[in-house]
Amino acid sequence: MFVDSHCHLSFPDLAGDLDAVLARMAEQHVEAALNVCVTLEEFEAVHAVALRYPNVYASVGVHPDYQGVREPDVDTLVALAQRDKVVAIGETGLDYFRLAEPLEWQRERFRVHIRAARACRKPLIVHTRAAAADTLRILREEGAEAVGGVMHCFTETQDFADAALALGFYISFSGIVTFRNAAALQEVAARVPLDRLLIETDAPYLSPVPFRGKVNEPSRVPLVAGKIAELRGMDVDAVGELSSRSFCRLFKCLPDYS
Repeated sequence: MFVDSHCHLSFPDLAGDLDAVLARMAEQHVEAALNVCVTLEEFEAVHAVALRYPNVYASVGVHPDYQGVREPDVDTLVALAQRDKVVAIGETGLDYFRLAEPLEWQRERFRVHIRAARACRKPLIVHTRAAAADTLRILREEGAEAVGGVMHCFTETQDFADAALALGFYISFSGIVTFRNAAALQEVAARVPLDRLLIETDAPYLSPVPFRGKVNEPSRVPLVAGKIAELRGMDVDAVGELSSRSFCRLFKCLPDYS
């Protein structure tokens, strides 16, 4: 069994063919997926996919890269998080790679998500890029350890992973871990505790080798598990099973794996 802990089924590359996407998931023994929200404007579509398919879950949040969209507030996030099958707050975080200062609006948006997560007692889905120090600082200042969450599509250092683990976060690896130039990330993937490790596709992005550069989908998450299994000298099914149990602990779903 495998679970895709982070994908975007509502994005155009996948939304028009969901029955086939879910069928291919089943063929590859991918039992569930978390469909992640990136704007409040798309939340209803994200949630509708979760309601349509019994093995798809949803989140609510506004990605740090998005400007000119409806700005979230704590009350709105908490209210939407109460909807059936909404299991997390996010995708949220900081991204200094694509956008330039002043970015105080981005940091404040991140704080709003953390406060909402604490208010509704649901975990955070955190995106961080070129913003490691501020990400950890704000998580600590806002008491994010009270709810924990996941560092999604992890590409940071071992020191960052250790700090996130100390805050109660899980670490999720995407298809990047299969790339030839990802040696440093592979070293982290070999060391993260197995009970705090998740796997994801971030579909439709970041297809793992040998599909790099093509539209990604949840059926390819076993390839991520396969690379981690190779790095750790394990059986791929064991990585799938352990990461699925981690997913269930964090997001409190899939009761057969609690």
